[in-house]
Amino acid sequence: MFGLLFFFFQAEDGIRDLVLSRGLGDVYKRQGQGLLLIEDAIYAATKGSTAEAAIRAACGNMKVYALQPDMDARGVTAKAIEGVTLVDYSGFVDLVAQYSTSNSWL
Repeated sequence: MFGLLFFFFQAEDGIRDLVLSRGLGDVYKRQGQGLLLIEDAIYAATKGSTAEAAIRAACGNMKVYALQPDMDARGVTAKAIEGVTLVDYSGFVDLVAQYSTSNSWL
């Protein structure tokens, strides 16, 4: 089992960029952790986003995932950053089972 799985998502209020001050800076520095981007936070996992550099850095230190159905629904699947693993809903469940602890940030 891995250590900790973090979920980052944003409310459906038109926000399109991950707010990096909400903990991502500290999260990606730790080994044995996972990061799953869901809902509007998936925009952070796309080429050209304001969070692209932070997500690329996170990929070097931890496993980074994005929920593919959310990317498909927003039409950005083709813009996924290399190193980000796309997962479906059953993959989401597998990640929750794989990591011993899960935390969620809005």
